[in-house]
Amino acid sequence: MDRDRDRLHPRQIQVHSDQQTHRYDGGAKSLLPRNGPSTGQVLAILTLLPVGGTLLGLAGITLVGSLIGLAVATPLFVIFSPILLPAAILIAGTVTAFLTSGAFGLTGLSSLSWVFNSFRQATGQEPLDYAKRRVQEGTMYVGEKTKQVGETIKSKAQEGGPHEVGAGATPHTKT
Repeated sequence: MDRDRDRLHPRQIQVHSDQQTHRYDGGAKSLLPRNGPSTGQVLAILTLLPVGGTLLGLAGITLVGSLIGLAVATPLFVIFSPILLPAAILIAGTVTAFLTSGAFGLTGLSSLSWVFNSFRQATGQEPLDYAKRRVQEGTMYVGEKTKQVGETIKSKAQEGGPHEVGAGATPHTKT
């Protein structure tokens, strides 16, 4: 069927092949321009070459200076290492302590702020009133537990009598 179509319409094939050639030429034209670089491109290159060269030269000078400084300073580092190493450790520890202290302080403040806001949202009352009530409840609970523990100790002491005395203690006699 394709062969019949080619025989019947030979111009379509030729037009089609022209379009492919045109597409190919356009692709090649965009990759390889036939005109030279524009004036703006030439000026950009002429401007950037000296700037880039200067910066590259400065980078080389800096590298050479760093290497010379390292060569001069290495013996000093070796000689003073018993002093420099503890000093560096001390400075690193101090910086770490300050940063940790700041982080803990910031965490504490944000935690207090969160607790304050959650108290205010959870209860319709002010956080200080709520905190006072909770402290009173806690105090009453601790008082009740202390009373229970005291009664338990008293009952165990009465059950044991004078013949059961704790280790290392001497029995007391009534006078």
